Amino acid sequence: MTVFRINPAVADTFPDTLIAVVTATGLRGGEPWPATAAALEDLEAQLAGGAWQPADENDPRIEAWHAAYRSFGTNPRRIRPSVDALGRRMVKKGTLPRINPAVDSYNSVSVRHGLPAGAFDLDHVTGDVDIRHADGTETFTPLGEPGTTETPKPGEIIYTDATDVLTRHWNHRDAHRTRVTEASTHVAFVLETVAATRDGHLLKTAADELQTLIEPHCERSTVHHLSPAHPDTTV
Repeated sequence: MTVFRINPAVADTFPDTLIAVVTATGLRGGEPWPATAAALEDLEAQLAGGAWQPADENDPRIEAWHAAYRSFGTNPRRIRPSVDALGRRMVKKGTLPRINPAVDSYNSVSVRHGLPAGAFDLDHVTGDVDIRHADGTETFTPLGEPGTTETPKPGEIIYTDATDVLTRHWNHRDAHRTRVTEASTHVAFVLETVAATRDGHLLKTAADELQTLIEPHCERSTVHHLSPAHPDTTV
């Protein structure tokens, strides 16, 4: 069992935070996920036809994350929130990346709803997961760069376990160690907002949509929510 926990200092600084943790056990990432493939193709077709486009930095959902990043000393136009970077990439290329079905599922939900999303292979997480400010002593190995070690700046918001940092700048980039692959069988997917009063309903809809994509391809899935009022959950 793994506890996900919002540190009190983060809860005090961002009192309108709401995080959905969607877990999957017995995940089968190597089989076809036709609903996920269709979701990606639908978004790309809507973009190509001009019926829809991803939220950009003028959208209130993205503006809220830019403000959050600036508050802990990160320039959001240089180091962008994940959903902002994903949407910009989609507009430029006309497509979303195909990584593996689990990652493709949260990417499609993220860009459709304008909310940051990520995931951790829980079999590679050590101890509990804390969402807290960095103190400057932590280490981080970026996704796709197993030979690289970074040190988050003091005050930067991070996800971290007992070993090292899982995500820098709150949701900018995930760690290599806990990346989700086709072989991952026990996964926690995360969706986030710092404006729950306005976007909490959207986050819950997105979490339900993600669970719907996951459920046919796992033995069991659950949805948990974290907020300053309920700052920890066991998954």
